[in-house]
Amino acid sequence: MAFEMIVIGTSLGGLDALKVLLPGLPKRLPASVTVVQHRHKSSDRMLIEVLQQYSPMLIREAEDKEVVVPGRIYLAPADYHLLLEAGNSQGHSPSFALSTEAPVSYARPSIDVLFESAADVYAEKIIGVILTGASHDGANGLAKVKANGGLAIVQEPATAESRIMPEAAIASVGVDWILSLSDIAPFVVKLLAVRC
Repeated sequence: MAFEMIVIGTSLGGLDALKVLLPGLPKRLPASVTVVQHRHKSSDRMLIEVLQQYSPMLIREAEDKEVVVPGRIYLAPADYHLLLEAGNSQGHSPSFALSTEAPVSYARPSIDVLFESAADVYAEKIIGVILTGASHDGANGLAKVKANGGLAIVQEPATAESRIMPEAAIASVGVDWILSLSDIAPFVVKLLAVRC
């Protein structure tokens, strides 16, 4: 069974980490990528413009009710939780939902919220990745990814600008792989090639 979704969560140091990771994901990636980067609620589109310079894949901010398309990178909008909703029985693909519910782990968007909803939709067809960050957000979500049959990857804390988030994930989840930042994208591409 092929992987269909890669969810990535990051906070402090995330911009620099994504500049390293995203160039390694090829334009024709057979899965979708959804990213939560903690950012200020008044953050503008500059983050997408900066990241697009480093990625061969199209990057866009996810919109409410937007259908998920493989080969794209979706970024959680500032000040909204980003969730995934299952497609219906007529074969429609999963779609995004935006929420203004209260912050989770002091964050909106929350990594946990994205990962937990994505795990429910994609089950064993998902790869969860936790990168650098200065909070515990993402640990519970990655645990849900793993519990639902998906794969859990965490950035080696020694290669993270802030080790708190990777260490929290490692402490609470039986992660499948702990990798240096530069090894994550090539490893994910290899997994997709093997399982596709």
